[in-house]
Amino acid sequence: MEAFNGTAVVNMTVKKLEPVLVHPAAETFKGLYFLSNIDQTFPYPIEIMFSYEGNGMGNENAADVMKESLAKNLVKFYPLAGSLTLGLDGKMHVQCTGEGVLFVEATSDCTLEELGDISYIDSKFRELIHYVDGVDSILNVPILTVQMTRFRCGGIVLGIAMNHILMDGEALLYFLKSWGKITRGIHLSVEPYLDRSILSPRQPPILDIPHPEFVKLKTKTSTPSDQESRVYQSFCFKPQKLQQLKQLAKEKGSVTNPTSFEVISALMWIMRTKAFKTEPHVTIKLLTRDLIEQPFSFAVKIVQEALKKVTDDYIKSTIDYYEVTRDVPQAENTAWISKWSRLPFYEIDFGWGEPVQVAPASMVWNFAVTISQRRESGNIILTLGFPESVMERFRQMMLLELEQK
Repeated sequence: MEAFNGTAVVNMTVKKLEPVLVHPAAETFKGLYFLSNIDQTFPYPIEIMFSYEGNGMGNENAADVMKESLAKNLVKFYPLAGSLTLGLDGKMHVQCTGEGVLFVEATSDCTLEELGDISYIDSKFRELIHYVDGVDSILNVPILTVQMTRFRCGGIVLGIAMNHILMDGEALLYFLKSWGKITRGIHLSVEPYLDRSILSPRQPPILDIPHPEFVKLKTKTSTPSDQESRVYQSFCFKPQKLQQLKQLAKEKGSVTNPTSFEVISALMWIMRTKAFKTEPHVTIKLLTRDLIEQPFSFAVKIVQEALKKVTDDYIKSTIDYYEVTRDVPQAENTAWISKWSRLPFYEIDFGWGEPVQVAPASMVWNFAVTISQRRESGNIILTLGFPESVMERFRQMMLLELEQK
């Protein structure tokens, strides 16, 4: 396994034009757009980059083409052209105004080769994103921004910043594939389904399933100082290493057919617990000292069982739980991990061919993602962030563990 420490790959200069608002190409619905209770629980910005070689094409007018097709796509995905607002019910909604999406044109003086492997997170890559920092509320974070950066070699990086409250990975994929088809002049055979009323709470709400993710624990992990800087790193799991972890997970006979995501999640969970120096008696949502003392298969089994619990009934119960309690998942002793590696991001084509790499440009605190390193690669990248002292322990333990033959 390899790790990258976040040092800039190249001295990259990016020149940006002033942002412009791309409005929907036709009149769209005006008014409030419903967001489900599940949407309310993860209102964080997500930033992701798509790197294209450009196929040697002249891309001088590519930005104009992209803005025109984006305007057409926003007619179909009209909530993205609005803004967040707080309703009388205390929940967030989208105020559909048709005001548009911020689009930034940019150029870089380097090549994609000089830029390096974007799957290894680096703060320098945020120059390829149009982001808004320092806002006092998630309501002031744009639902969607786009930056299109052309490189000296003719390559293009499309940087997307989205508000997760309206779009998760699958919704973003659907939006981008639709945008790509419109850009290439392909008619959309299926219109997007935007009605979220199916995710409304039941009447009356039914709290029939436990939800440990919402439970506030009385005990806490050993938490570093709030003044300590966060460090973000990426770790590369190669096919041979993933196979070794799967075999290790099956050794005690309690785990069958473990997936790459399951073994990566379990290993991250164990190493995170050790790196935070969590006391043996502390409950970390699902288990205590057993996580460290039991065989690796124990953690993988817990991950498998947790994934199996996420049924339609569980989702309905989650919606009802929030309706009654207005609780959100607790950050303390909690880490989220998302499986971007299952999403076919490499099918998104704007006319420059499929992307050569797709990767996050930044990470939300306490959030991790797995994503394929590049197109047609069996390598999976785990990217996550911890306080600096915790990351140093995590990195050392993770490398030592995965470098064992």
